[in-house]
Amino acid sequence: MRDGRYCLPVKAEYKSQFAGMVHDQSSTGSTLFIEPMAIIRLNNELRELEIQEQKEIEMILADLSAQLVPYLEELEIDLQILTKLDFIFAKAALSKHYNCSCPLFNDKGYINIKDGRHPLLDPKKVVPINIYLGNEFDLLIVTGPNTGGKTVSLKTVGLFTLMGQAGLHIPAFDGSQLAVFEDVFADIGDEQSIEQSLSTFSAHMTNIVSILNQADSHSLCLFDELGAGTDPTEGAALAIAILSFLHNMKCRTMATTHYSELKVFALSTEGVENACCEFDVETLRPTYRLLIGIPGKSNAFAISRKLGLPDYIIDDARGHLEAKDETFEDLLANLETSRVTIEKERAEIQAYRQEISSLKAKLEQKQERLDERREKLIQDANEEARRILREAKETADQTIRSINKIADTSGIGKQLEAERTKLREKMNSVDEKLSSKAQKTPKKAISPKTLKIGDGVRVLTMNLNGTVSTLPNAKGDLYVQMGILRSLVNIKDLELLDEASVTGPGLESGGKGGGKFGGKNTGSGKIKMSKSFSVSPEINLIGLTVDEAIPQLDKYLDDAYLAHLPQVRVVHGRGTGALKAGVHRHLKKLKYVKEFRLGEFGEGDTGVTIVTFK
Repeated sequence: MRDGRYCLPVKAEYKSQFAGMVHDQSSTGSTLFIEPMAIIRLNNELRELEIQEQKEIEMILADLSAQLVPYLEELEIDLQILTKLDFIFAKAALSKHYNCSCPLFNDKGYINIKDGRHPLLDPKKVVPINIYLGNEFDLLIVTGPNTGGKTVSLKTVGLFTLMGQAGLHIPAFDGSQLAVFEDVFADIGDEQSIEQSLSTFSAHMTNIVSILNQADSHSLCLFDELGAGTDPTEGAALAIAILSFLHNMKCRTMATTHYSELKVFALSTEGVENACCEFDVETLRPTYRLLIGIPGKSNAFAISRKLGLPDYIIDDARGHLEAKDETFEDLLANLETSRVTIEKERAEIQAYRQEISSLKAKLEQKQERLDERREKLIQDANEEARRILREAKETADQTIRSINKIADTSGIGKQLEAERTKLREKMNSVDEKLSSKAQKTPKKAISPKTLKIGDGVRVLTMNLNGTVSTLPNAKGDLYVQMGILRSLVNIKDLELLDEASVTGPGLESGGKGGGKFGGKNTGSGKIKMSKSFSVSPEINLIGLTVDEAIPQLDKYLDDAYLAHLPQVRVVHGRGTGALKAGVHRHLKKLKYVKEFRLGEFGEGDTGVTIVTFK
């Protein structure tokens, strides 16, 4: 194809023998692309058809556009809505990508970032930081070594504030708080270069002057290396004056610095707090943890010694320090040592607390098991005593009736009857005593309003677990299903369980002939019932083979029987009758199925089997 025309490649030496129109040639000039005369007319017709096709397309598009004219307003609204939705989904995708949370906002200037992670750092390596500002203090001065994370902490506060006020979630732990500021000012630059000069200081000071002219109590100000780039003494004095001005204006401010004068200023001024980025001198690596309340050290001497600088040079450098500076550095070193020791002790105390809690829980569980075992032994002994007394009473009654027949004529009947009355009274007193001992009270009373059908309860007098079958009546009586046993009990005799479980006759572990619901020798003695309360009254097996349908039917009938449904519908359809026959053969084998029949008119006719449980 050349210029939309069909051509043939012809070698240049044969072009005179080939009639046609030349459209192009190869890069070497050895091949010409010639349109044969025989198809020029056909190509022309094809081109005309393409032009007509394009015109037809334009006509169709014009007609469609004309049909859309009455709906321009709706389309513009839809475009705006789609734009908003796209923005919302973009914010959600950002939140999911960085594992963000929704911050809590306040208008009191209080910031509390929990486990904040700067989104531009590697999520696998980033160390979360905790920063709070604006409650007990409104000015935070961060000190510490270079590459320790001071600037990152500064940028994290500013970025999170702007992200929150823009309607975005922040990559921090749930419950983080942000304040709503009218302005956020920042003077952040890379001062870690060999080109510290007056021009750098002037540029920063221009920004600071602009900030001081606009900042107020509703502003957040962030300064990186405040006062750097000039004489250290003058820079420190200037930085203290700037921070004092902002502090008096109640402006929330965070600044990083290396000046010891600012550390002293933070220690001696109310409402101003020190913070530092932790540094491990042994490994010469920062831990990137932000510690609020502790001033940081530059660690210049320690780092130099680790890197191999001779001790005599370091000692000479110490001699050039003023006494107060050296004392202050020693104080910081002592504080750092004390902090590390306290953190280790705190970790050990926390471990001891967890161990004590674990031992306490185990002891309580052991005591509960002992109490239950003691009550069980007492109850078994009482039952055995009651049985023995009952047998003795029956034997005595039978003996007295036999003697009465003989004693009617001898005049000693009244004495025997008196002895029998004494024995009966003694038996009644023993029964009452045993009943009062066996009676238990629930740990927490159950409200009839909160009780629902299917709730797991414990029947205290029977010492069995079950599920609620009916709601309580006016007297508080209700039916509870305990395995195959269904009994009427009072709500005062019930205790609510955390999860629905059933124990009772036929459900005990290790029972003989467990049958369909017999427990295995696992010692659990329970059947979880939470899944059985949402069972449908019918199952649809249409489209399944007999081999596919029987396992589903078996599982469904088990759930329906556990849910105490009186009867269910099995929909198998008519078809060839193979599925119906297979279902009926399986139903005959189930012991808990009372009867089954084909559906009547209105129930599904012969395509349905009605199953009734025992």
